[in-house]
Amino acid sequence: MSASIIDGKDFAAKIKENIAKQVKILKEKYDLTPGLAVVLVGEDPASQVYVRNKNKSTKEAGMNGYEYLMDDDVSEEILISKVKELNQDPTVHGILVQLPLPKHINEAAVIEAIAPEKDVDGFHIINSGLLATGGKGMVPCTPLGCIMMLKETLGNLSGLDAVVVGRSNIVGKPMAQLLLNENCTVTIAHSRTKNLDQVVGRSDIVIAAVGVPELVKGSWIKPGATVIDVGINRILKEDGKTRLVGDVEFAAAAERAGAITPVPGGVGPMTIAVLLKNTITAACRQKGIEQPQI
Repeated sequence: MSASIIDGKDFAAKIKENIAKQVKILKEKYDLTPGLAVVLVGEDPASQVYVRNKNKSTKEAGMNGYEYLMDDDVSEEILISKVKELNQDPTVHGILVQLPLPKHINEAAVIEAIAPEKDVDGFHIINSGLLATGGKGMVPCTPLGCIMMLKETLGNLSGLDAVVVGRSNIVGKPMAQLLLNENCTVTIAHSRTKNLDQVVGRSDIVIAAVGVPELVKGSWIKPGATVIDVGINRILKEDGKTRLVGDVEFAAAAERAGAITPVPGGVGPMTIAVLLKNTITAACRQKGIEQPQI
C-alpha cells in the first residue's frame, strides 16, 4: 500500500484564499479590518522567521499586522504591561506572544495576561477549559489545523480509534479533546506508555506530537490508517548537513498508511493559516457579528 500524501501547503493556501475573501466582506459590510499583534522577545532566528512569515501572511490576507520587538532582557513586568495595553486596543483583535520566552520570564503568567477573547493561540486557561467542557473558546492553531485536515481527508470521524502520541498543553491535550468532540475513541500516549507499538497499531488515526525523531515506526501503523505528523526535528546527516524529519518514520509508514502528512510541508503550513482564521473568529466575536461563510 502506498499512502496518499496530505498536502499541507495546498490546504493552507485554500484557507488563506477564503480568509482574504472573508476580510474583504468584513471591510465592506462592517468597516472591520481584523488586526493581529505579534510580540517577539529576543533574537531567536527560528522565532524571527516565524514571526516574519506571520506578518507577511496577515498583510497578504488584507488584515492589519502589528509587530512588537523586545530585547532578550526585557522584564516580565514590562512584557505583561505591553500585553495589557494591547488588550485595550480596539484595533487589535488577536494577540500572540511568540514562545519560547527567555528563562527569566514566566510563560504561564504572560499567557494568562492575554484577554481570553484575544488569545488566538488558544493557550489561556479559560480557553483550555472551554475546549475541555464543550464551550465556545479559541482553539489552539496546530490541533485545529490537524482536525481540519483529518475531516477533509476522512469526512466523518465518528467511531474511529485515534491515538495522540504526546501530551503537551499546546498540541497533545487539545488535539485529544478535538478528536473526542468528533466522537472518536481517543488514547493519549506518552513517554511512559507501555507497548506503544500495539497502541499505535490498533489506531485508525495516529497523531504524532512528541518531539522525538522517527519515534513512531512505520511497521507500527495499522494498514489504511491516517497519520498526522506534527513533529519537526532537525537531525545531522553523515555529510555534516542537517535535514528535517518528523516524529514518524515516514517512508516505512507511507507503505502501510492510507494517508500521511509529510515533514516538512504537512502540518507546518497549516499553523499560520489557522492563526489567521482564529483572528477573524476573534474579531467577529468581539464585534458581535456573524463570521462570513465562504
